[in-house]
Amino acid sequence: MGASTPPPTPLSPSANPRIKRRQTPTGWRRWVPGLSAIGHYRVAWLRHDIMAGLALTAVLLPVGIAYAVASGVPPICGLYATIFGLLAYALFGPSRMLVLGPDSSLVALILGIVLPLSAGDSQRAMALAGMLALVSGSLCVLAGTARLGFITELLSKPIRYGYMNGIALTVLVSQLPALFGFTVKGDGLLIEAQAFVAAVLAGSTNGAALALGIGTLVMIGLLRRSRRVPGVLLAVVAATVIVSVLNLATRFGVTVLGPLPRGLPALSIPTISTGDLVPVLLGGCAIALVSFADTSVLSRTYAARLGDTIDANQEMVGLGAANLVAGLFQGLPISASTSRTPVAEAAGAKTQLTGVVGAVTVAALLLAAPNLLRNLPTAALAGVVIASAITLIEVADLRRIYRIQRWEFWLSMVCLAGVAVFGAIPGIGLAIAIAVIEFLWDGWRPHSAVLGRVDGVKGYHDIGRYPESRLVPGLVLFRWDAPLFFANAELFRDRVMTALESSPSLVNWLVVEAEPVTSIDVTSADTLDELDHTLAKAGIMLGFAEMKDPVKDKLKRFGLFSQFGEERFFATVGQAVSCYLKAHAVDWVDWEDQAKASADASCDQGTSDGGFRRAGG
Repeated sequence: MGASTPPPTPLSPSANPRIKRRQTPTGWRRWVPGLSAIGHYRVAWLRHDIMAGLALTAVLLPVGIAYAVASGVPPICGLYATIFGLLAYALFGPSRMLVLGPDSSLVALILGIVLPLSAGDSQRAMALAGMLALVSGSLCVLAGTARLGFITELLSKPIRYGYMNGIALTVLVSQLPALFGFTVKGDGLLIEAQAFVAAVLAGSTNGAALALGIGTLVMIGLLRRSRRVPGVLLAVVAATVIVSVLNLATRFGVTVLGPLPRGLPALSIPTISTGDLVPVLLGGCAIALVSFADTSVLSRTYAARLGDTIDANQEMVGLGAANLVAGLFQGLPISASTSRTPVAEAAGAKTQLTGVVGAVTVAALLLAAPNLLRNLPTAALAGVVIASAITLIEVADLRRIYRIQRWEFWLSMVCLAGVAVFGAIPGIGLAIAIAVIEFLWDGWRPHSAVLGRVDGVKGYHDIGRYPESRLVPGLVLFRWDAPLFFANAELFRDRVMTALESSPSLVNWLVVEAEPVTSIDVTSADTLDELDHTLAKAGIMLGFAEMKDPVKDKLKRFGLFSQFGEERFFATVGQAVSCYLKAHAVDWVDWEDQAKASADASCDQGTSDGGFRRAGG
């Protein structure tokens, strides 16, 4: 006899020339991917990273200041968060391309905590923002270390659209007074909107400030599609020059940024009162959730584009480390930026050295020229924030969702209304609660079906969708389209009993088509045990078809597999039907020739009933 040919060895990803992905670092390098990247750095990238970092600075400065002001903290906090957040992420973040910093998606969350608690005290506002960064950073690091990077995937797309649209609307309304050149007092979107309208009707609008703000907004909008022209920088510089040349601050009362502190902050732990602890903890949780949701989506997008492999857990650690460092250096919470990352990419960035160069350049400007933007009008900063908030609003995909799944559209609207009415933090809590309910509902009230044969169609199908289906006399084939767990175990039992009661013939076997059942817990296992005993008393055998091996393993741990017996588990529904026909000599024609004449050998165990224990036997 010739030697047998060994089976082919499957190709690993690295052996397949069509699949070229960067491998995730292992060991200690997994936790500090920045150090690991140094060993793979190419000298040819250096020029690209330096030039991209300098170009990125043009956006980091105005955006960092604008989001800090919009968040209710001193403008310098935005630059501190930008500098130290980028440096920390370069060391701990896994993505080669992401740019982190203050972001419009976090503005409403930070403002919702800082504004009412700081009572106008800038030092207290800095401490609160810093503590929010520490809390959200700590949560991200702990969750990433515990490998909980999947958490944000529990929020469905409509729910994310809902709370993000609510946040965008909240940010937009909060910036309207600054855009019109005045200030209002109010907490929450509805109250702020009412106060804004009242101030406009009272004639509080500063025409010069409004013109600068609208001009900034228009210029950013016109240049948004240009990946190489820094529209934000040009708009901010133009507004600053106009204010300086025409002396608008003195002549027309246009509010300006003022001088920034020279130098860099010392490391310090922010201190807050015990009364502020609960809202800061809740706010930090919401910020951690939103920031990681945004960061993970953006990270996966660029990883796919660059052919990289991103560890979601390490991404969470990197984001957390960046927030921790930002909080220790008088910064505010940060996230990945959908506006600054494309700037770095368009400028030719290759690695996180781009962010390091940008951070160092911003730091150098604070050391050498802190008064460079002292005449920057706050109306222009409001324009920057509003332009970014508008990009957060999702309409087109919600229209699609409205067409194809209307109830999910209304879930999104509820989340939006929750943020608008109750505020950003409670709104996020409402979104999480809705997400949990949505997740449980799908498993709590799943679809189930009695199956029959349809002439000319392969397999066994839902008799509700195929009324012409033929049932096997004495056999009920029942399919359960969900995992079996505590919340749906009783419903499973009720639907099984309903299926048995609705059978047109006396039932001998009940076979559960268990392919969709991906898991089972103790409660549902006990329900199966009770159901088996109930059916046994009625002379009905309970069997399973197409059950997955991991689910069988759980039944073995629970002691049910041995109790039922291996003969009650069938590889396919067709085998179950064939064995039933052989065991009961039922005269039933199967158009795919899977009747008793072609029953599997496993059915022939040498007894009159195919070797299966009679129910109750």
